[in-house]
Amino acid sequence: MTSVAETVDEVIMTEIVLPGHTNALGTVFGGVIMSWIDIAAAIAAQRYCRKPCVTASIDDLSFVSAVKKGWFVRIKARVNYTSKTSMEIGVRVDAENPRTGEFFHTSTAYLTFVALDDNGKPTSVPPLIAKTDDEKRRHAEAVKRREYRLKRRVK
Repeated sequence: MTSVAETVDEVIMTEIVLPGHTNALGTVFGGVIMSWIDIAAAIAAQRYCRKPCVTASIDDLSFVSAVKKGWFVRIKARVNYTSKTSMEIGVRVDAENPRTGEFFHTSTAYLTFVALDDNGKPTSVPPLIAKTDDEKRRHAEAVKRREYRLKRRVK
């Protein structure tokens, strides 16, 4: 069961790690976490621009710690930056051991989504206006990541 809430540019999903999500070590497959990250980011992107969106890239996906069967996973996705037709979505994944209540960071990712028009072509997205200090910091960091992505794409 997935729950989704929050503001227009933020999504929080909660999942439980079931046996089908785990590998032979009893920890969640990285691909399962990647799927949840992509879903949360897609919802954040589409909520923000109110248009269909597709994943253009996933970068800087880091797995910090393992998540075990039966634990809860919280995936938080938020729009960090917008360009003409694309958006960077930052995703933070945390896990909770339901027996101890211990809550810890497990992974982080940055995804780029492109908004599409009715013909499946890239279309404009509204500009993101960073208001809080945290939003301004996230935006500035996203600008640097975008510059790096563009340089990498040219090579």
